[in-house]
Amino acid sequence: MDKTTSGWINGFIGVVIFSASLPATRMAVMQFDPVFLTVARAAIAGLLALLLLLAFRERRPARADLVPLAIVTLGVVVGFPLLTALALQYVTSAHSMVFIGLLPLATAVFGVIRGGERPRPAFWLFSLAGSVAVAGFALMQGLSAGTGGGTGPVVVTSSTGDLLMVAAIIVCGLGYAEGASLSRRLGGWQVISWALVMALPVMIVLAVVLMPQSFAGIALPAWTGLAYVSSFSMLIGFVFWYRGLAQGGIAAVSQLQLLQPFLGLALAAWLLHEPVTWEMLAVTVAVIACVAGARRFAR
Repeated sequence: MDKTTSGWINGFIGVVIFSASLPATRMAVMQFDPVFLTVARAAIAGLLALLLLLAFRERRPARADLVPLAIVTLGVVVGFPLLTALALQYVTSAHSMVFIGLLPLATAVFGVIRGGERPRPAFWLFSLAGSVAVAGFALMQGLSAGTGGGTGPVVVTSSTGDLLMVAAIIVCGLGYAEGASLSRRLGGWQVISWALVMALPVMIVLAVVLMPQSFAGIALPAWTGLAYVSSFSMLIGFVFWYRGLAQGGIAAVSQLQLLQPFLGLALAAWLLHEPVTWEMLAVTVAVIACVAGARRFAR
């Protein structure tokens, strides 16, 4: 198997793991404070990462790697989890996941800026087409909800939730691109592990300070969500994702994330009983075509 194919396979596994992150976060924030959830998941993942680094006796990063690691930490360990957890207080996981369709474009842009990649012009056409398809779908969902299609305490059309999701996409795209570039020197699982360990002292202190007075009323779904985002979303998924970006190219493999909203929507429908319509399926087909086109012209 050539390196590029391996990169796409690893990237796809990472996307599948990440696709459950927003439904799991939504389950958790129903009973956990979003700020506590952010620091708790980072603290748990940081402890697991520290055990891995000690078990494999990994060498410490060079001084030149500390700033890139700090960017990864701020982007994917703190920024994206916190901003999405805050957003999910205002919007459903199904609505928030359509914004993930903008993440490949953000990652590709930062891949050019930070990683020195230069995809062909046709790549940008397919990438933009995929992003427009997902963003247009998000707009249609918002308009539909505004006419009375949504129910429950969550305001689907909340501009606050949308702005938080846009900010989350920007910081996450930067963290993905920076981590992928660094993975070529340190390795995929090592990058996310060192980023988690870098944040660990602060995350542990904040988790203790922000801990609820009692966990007696926390139901199993919230605990399940916390467990998933702590282990899979914060650590295991990045093992495959950073390896895939490093092997197959940041701009190219990042386009797989155009599929993430629709994998996530299927999980949202299954776990949270949120509606999945024929429009979602139609956009999924269009997005798959855009991913295939972007892959062809990525180099």
